[in-house]
Amino acid sequence: MPRDPIELEIFKNLYHSIAEEMGAALRRTAFSPNIKERRDYSCAVFDSQGEVIAMGDHMPVHLGSMPMSVRAAIEKCELTPGDMVMLNDPFAGGTHLPDITLVAPVFVGNGGSQADRRRRIAPDFYVASRAHHADVGGTYPGSMGLCREIYQEGFRIPPVKVMRGGTIDRDVLALLLTNVRTPGEREGDLGAQIAACHTGVTRLREICARYGFPRAQRAATDLLAYSEEMMRAFLAQVPPGVYQAEDFLDNDGVSETPVKIAVSITVHANRRKSLRPGTARRSGEVFAKRLVTVDFSGSDRQVEGSVNAVKAITYSACFYVFRCLLQEDVPATAGLMRPIEVVAPAGTVVNARPPAAVAGGNVETSQRIVDVLMRALAQAIPDRIPAAAAGTMNNLTIGGIDPRTGEAFAYYETIAGGMGARPTKDGVSGVHTHMTNSLNTPAEALEYAYPLRVRRYALRSGSGGAGRYRGGDGIVREIEVLTDAEVTLLADRRVRGPWGLHGGAEGAAGKATILRADGSHEKLPGKFNVRLRKGEAIRIESPGGGGWGSD
Repeated sequence: MPRDPIELEIFKNLYHSIAEEMGAALRRTAFSPNIKERRDYSCAVFDSQGEVIAMGDHMPVHLGSMPMSVRAAIEKCELTPGDMVMLNDPFAGGTHLPDITLVAPVFVGNGGSQADRRRRIAPDFYVASRAHHADVGGTYPGSMGLCREIYQEGFRIPPVKVMRGGTIDRDVLALLLTNVRTPGEREGDLGAQIAACHTGVTRLREICARYGFPRAQRAATDLLAYSEEMMRAFLAQVPPGVYQAEDFLDNDGVSETPVKIAVSITVHANRRKSLRPGTARRSGEVFAKRLVTVDFSGSDRQVEGSVNAVKAITYSACFYVFRCLLQEDVPATAGLMRPIEVVAPAGTVVNARPPAAVAGGNVETSQRIVDVLMRALAQAIPDRIPAAAAGTMNNLTIGGIDPRTGEAFAYYETIAGGMGARPTKDGVSGVHTHMTNSLNTPAEALEYAYPLRVRRYALRSGSGGAGRYRGGDGIVREIEVLTDAEVTLLADRRVRGPWGLHGGAEGAAGKATILRADGSHEKLPGKFNVRLRKGEAIRIESPGGGGWGSD
C-alpha cells in the first residue's frame, strides 16, 4: 500500500509531541534543580516491539541508549496494565547508575480487561522516561566519583517493577530510598518520572481512539521505514572508503596513562541503490543489510577507573552523529541505524564488562567517541563536519550537610564549554554540545537549593581556537561552599585542547583550581575528589572549541 506522506507527517508530529509533553510534565513536577533547571532528562515513545518511534528534543546520550532499557524491561518483566519497570544497571540496559529509567506499557482498547490479562496480551506501545538523579548512593556524594568498580558507584537496580497494576510497590521504593543520601528529593523526582509516563500512556490512547489503532500502528511502522530510507539516501552520497581516526581521554583517573578510542568507518562500495525517500519497495526488492560499518576494535581495553562506557553508550554516540548528518525534520526513530553496523568488542573501553566502573563513560567517554567519529567523517565529507567541541561535560558534584536543615545535600551539574568552529561560521560560546543538551544551573536556583554561593560565572575569553572560523569560548564558574563539603570533579580535555580542522588551532584545555581560605590557590587535574572547608571555593575553566580553517 502506497504511503501517504501527509499522514506520515501528521503522525510524526503527533508521536514527537507526546515525547515532548512527557518531558514537560517531568520538568514541571521534578524536585531537584538538576532536572527542573538543568533539564537532565529524556523521554521517548516506542512501538510494540520496543523500537523507538519518537524522541523528545532532550539528551542525546540518553535517547540513543534508551531502547536497550526498554528491551531489558520487556525481556525481564511480564507487563500488564498499570505496571511500570525501573532500572539503572549499565550492564542490563542502563548507562550509568545516576540515570534511572522508567518504562511503562501502553495497552489500547480492551487490553486491560480481565480476559486479556489471562491471555497475556502484549502491550501495543511503550513509553519511557529517564532522568539523572543527583545521588544514588555509593562512595561519593553525587555518585560520580573516582571509583574502580561499579559496586562503589551507587545503588544498582536491575529491571524491577516499581508499579504494579497502578500501585507503587513500596518495598521496592523503600529499598532504593534507604540507600541514597537525599531520599526526599529522589522520591520526588521518581514521582515526576511516573507522571511523565502516565502522560505518555494517556496521549497514546487518545491518538488511537481518534484515528484507530490499526492506522496508528501502521504509521509507526511507516515512520521506521521512512527514517531508514532517508539514512540510506544520505549514505549513498558519501564516497566509499575506509575512514579512520583516534583520540584520547587524558587518563582514567587512577593512572596518568591516556586512554585511546579508535574508530574505522567503512562506507561500503558495493552498496545497492537506495529507494527514493517516500516510495514503497517493489515486490522482491531488498536493501543491502548494511551500508556502513563503524568499528571500534582499535580502542583500548577497559580501564581501572570510571571512564569505561557500556555498549549502549557507544551505540548512542553513533546514533547521535549519524542523525546530525540528516535534515532536522527526519524522524529520529530506530530505522536510522538499520543501515549502520556498530562493532564494539566486549572488554574494551567502549563496551566494558562487569564489574567495571562506568560513571564517566556516559558523560566523558561518550563525548570522545563523538570526537573520533567526527574526525573520521571529516575525511569523507569535509564540508559537513565542525572542529572538536569542548569534549567534556565537566561533571561537578558537591555534597555535605546543609546547615539550614541539618540534612544531607547532593549538588550535581555539568558545565558548558565552547562549540567547535563550523565550516561556514564560528562556534558558539558557553554552550552544552554533542551528547549533552542540558543547561547550567541558574545561580539563583543553585543558591536557593544548596549551601553554595556562585562567586563568578562568565565566558572564558580567548579560549576558543583560532582559525578562519573561531571556536567558541568556554566558561569560568567559581562556586564557594558555605559548609564543609566533599567535592568531586570528573572532567577531561585537561592535557590537550579540542582539536581544530583544516588548519584551525586547538581550543584551550580546561583547568580546575581550589581557592583555599588562606588565599592560596591549588591547581588540580581533571579527575579528583577533595574536601573543602566552609568559605573555600572551586573554580572550573572549561575548554574552548577548536578552530576551523587557516587564517
